[in-house]
Amino acid sequence: MNEHTLSMRLERVAAQVPLGARLADIGSDHGYLPVALMRRGVITAAVAGEVATTPFYAAERTVRDNGLAQHIRVRLADGLAAIEPGDGITAISLCGMGGETIRDILASGAAHLSGRERLILQPNGGEQPLRRWLMDNGYPILHEELLRENRFYYEIIVAERAEPVTYSAEQLYFGPLHLQARSPVFLAKWQRTLRQKQKTLAGFEQARQAVPEHKREEIAQHIRWITALLACHGSQDCARISP
Repeated sequence: MNEHTLSMRLERVAAQVPLGARLADIGSDHGYLPVALMRRGVITAAVAGEVATTPFYAAERTVRDNGLAQHIRVRLADGLAAIEPGDGITAISLCGMGGETIRDILASGAAHLSGRERLILQPNGGEQPLRRWLMDNGYPILHEELLRENRFYYEIIVAERAEPVTYSAEQLYFGPLHLQARSPVFLAKWQRTLRQKQKTLAGFEQARQAVPEHKREEIAQHIRWITALLACHGSQDCARISP
């Protein structure tokens, strides 16, 4: 992967960046996403933010090698602190980190959010707490996408500030738009997850040390939800999964 050929995951993220956007790519790594989008004429300006020096220098090199230093600012900063008021950012991407980490970056950097940006998020796990933060902070989910690449499932969540919305516990767990669409890749993911959860619960039963009851019940609840999801596939009456 490079600035010329993005991974499938980053291509799907790129597809959610509006034409003419001013993008802040937080945790930009080598800076491939903003450089690719600038080369394609999709964005007009960008900030590539990195908290670690090695990827920061790698992003600087990618931007410099493509002659884009006047259009893409590479900044060494923690999370959304890479965004400055004069940047006029209209889209923020956070990709390739855990959902809890993305949530914490958004929460701790809330002062850098104008509320007019599109959030394009690609969590590696931890989608449930991330969706809860979006709900609690007035960011309804506009688009959800799930893809499989190199044996791993990746989710893309797009949200914008709007009227408050309330999601059920099941919607937070599975994704409200995923529950409506129930794509083949979505069902395949949860079939695999069900097997993993069942194996985990069985391991709890055999564990020599006591597993906290709340943890055992949480896994059991997830198994019930997933079982109901898969059982009602194709039915017209499964708008809501019963706990």
